[in-house]
Amino acid sequence: MKESLPVKPSDVIDRDREWDLLAQFLTDPDPAMRLGIVSGRRRYGKSYLLQALSEQVGGLYVTAVREEGRLPALQRFSDAVATHAGLRPGSLRLNDWRDVLSNALDVTARSSQPLLVIDELPYLLQHSPEIPGLLQQLYDERQRGARAGAGPGPRLVLCGSAMSVMHELLSGTKPLRGRAVVDLRLGPFDYRDSRAFWQIADPLTALKVHAVLGGAPGYRSVAARPYPDDGFDTWLARTLLDPGRAVYSRTETEYLLREDPRITQHTLYYDILTAIANGATTPSKIGAALERPRNAVAHPLGVLESTGYIRREQDILRSRHPVITLADPVIRFNQLITLPQAAAVEQGFAEQVWQQAAPTFNSKILGPHFEDLARDFTRRYAHSLLPDGLPGPVGTTEVADQAARTKHEVDVIALAAGERPQAPRARIALLGEAKATAARRGTGDLERLECIRALLEDQGHDTGAATLALYSLHGFSPDLVDLADRRDDLLLVDLPTLYGS
Repeated sequence: MKESLPVKPSDVIDRDREWDLLAQFLTDPDPAMRLGIVSGRRRYGKSYLLQALSEQVGGLYVTAVREEGRLPALQRFSDAVATHAGLRPGSLRLNDWRDVLSNALDVTARSSQPLLVIDELPYLLQHSPEIPGLLQQLYDERQRGARAGAGPGPRLVLCGSAMSVMHELLSGTKPLRGRAVVDLRLGPFDYRDSRAFWQIADPLTALKVHAVLGGAPGYRSVAARPYPDDGFDTWLARTLLDPGRAVYSRTETEYLLREDPRITQHTLYYDILTAIANGATTPSKIGAALERPRNAVAHPLGVLESTGYIRREQDILRSRHPVITLADPVIRFNQLITLPQAAAVEQGFAEQVWQQAAPTFNSKILGPHFEDLARDFTRRYAHSLLPDGLPGPVGTTEVADQAARTKHEVDVIALAAGERPQAPRARIALLGEAKATAARRGTGDLERLECIRALLEDQGHDTGAATLALYSLHGFSPDLVDLADRRDDLLLVDLPTLYGS
């Protein structure tokens, strides 16, 4: 008889898809051993999710410790296995990882839903690199010994925050390649779920919090009172700009960079992040800012991209060099706001620093972040408002205007469903402009989009069904709202619409 799926506890917010995937993995009746990999950045809630699943089914959850040596780790894991088996700690004297892992799998196999979770595996691999090879042996042995009708075999989940280490577990000729049935990469909450998780009433405050912390749920528990709704400026000065807080942006940035074992030259990586924050958007420009050749920054840029700290944004329509930007909001805030004024912040002048940094925050953090969310809205939610439903690829582009000898930056462009980026004569589903200014958007903004649409039509693209979209923090002029009521090709997105209110 098929096992019923474990019910997700009410304190696990969102993560419905992830919970269902893991629950199905766990309750698969196959008698052979099965392996799952869970990875994700620090503070994304991996441990919380896996602890909740283990508690629901009586599984064995064990986590590694960063500074722990091999022998203490062996004994602590042995004690965890003993406790799970109903024995007293210290009763098992297991001297190598094969014995520990084999006993852990055997102990959990006695349950109807046999689950073993090893969290923060990369910490163990620092002193015990043989563990993946041993797991391969145990996995293969338990494939041969599986008997139909014997109930589900052991279910092992390996988890970690060091993204490069976790991704390499299944790569190339690594021992565990081809053996995992789940490879779950946990991402942050999307901006709407993040607002609900923080319980923020005001959408503008929710946008600002997301601009500095992103969708990592783990920050809420370490960002003490006052809450953002009590006053964003006061809250920020007492969190990201308070050296005594765990979420102080300078300390958090250093911790994030230490998560990846490939990042050893912290000064070099800091300098690269600072160069990007200050506007260097290609490897050549970044190298020039550091007075290094382009190839000297190629590897660090690859590491930063693979860990999600930077991203390369491709032009949707044109084949040109991608634009490199900071992807992690905390790192972006640190490089642009905290780091330039670190001495003043650490002397207790957080409020004054924050007041002086307002122009930088608005132009280099809030503005670009609002554009990001406009694109995210278009990908996730705009299908219910567009005449043709779900759009294709969404991004940015640059449109040349030969007559005016200028170029137009397009904040949001969506191709029609089925179109490929940079394909010639692509069908365009949406053209949009997103500006995080205090002014309301008006008919002049619409005229600019109409001009860009005409230019794209002249360049061979199909814009006949394109929707023109304007995204605004503070609404729209009455004449523009009146036009939107009378036109099927005009979409106005204010903050309540962006947040689904």
